[in-house]
Amino acid sequence: MEYLLIIISAIFVNNILLSQFLGICPFLGVSNKLSTATGMSGAVCFVITLATIVTYLINKYLLLPFGLGFLQTIAFILVIAALVQIVEIVLKKISPSLYQALGIFLPLITTNCAVLGVAITVVTKEFTYGGAEPHLLNMGEAIVYALATSVGYGIAMILFAGLREHLAGNQVPEAFKGLPIALITVGIMAMAFLGFSGIV
Repeated sequence: MEYLLIIISAIFVNNILLSQFLGICPFLGVSNKLSTATGMSGAVCFVITLATIVTYLINKYLLLPFGLGFLQTIAFILVIAALVQIVEIVLKKISPSLYQALGIFLPLITTNCAVLGVAITVVTKEFTYGGAEPHLLNMGEAIVYALATSVGYGIAMILFAGLREHLAGNQVPEAFKGLPIALITVGIMAMAFLGFSGIV
């Protein structure tokens, strides 16, 4: 039951894009077409989940035991950058077709603050679900939270890309063309997702 609450909370109630406003730059920049938004969502899902696992283990078994918790942010940034590079090299060797599909998006993810935000949230924030005592996430909960958060990121991005493609075919007043109408659309989406608050 706790895992289900984590999933619902991460995807809908506390959506990383529309509620926490992390990862907005790629959200606005890569969401012009549905195909690029889907590719970016897949790459973000993969990297957020992998980065969360690695940073969780580094924090638990390296930083905290040696009293290096103050290096958390710097260590996580370095780990995420190195991880993206390693994933890029491995994909290029093992699966060139997948590398071609994600190729352009992988370097962009290095600077995506959503990846770092999820990694830091998992190891620092105390979560409360279903009236239980607040607690830090264990490894299983951390993986579920990372995966659900990245799925929420993907859902928001794909919905937004679909709306932008639809808006491109409609007549929009000259003053609202481009980024202004995109920001208005994001605001309306954020208000729609606000309707999920109170579920968990």
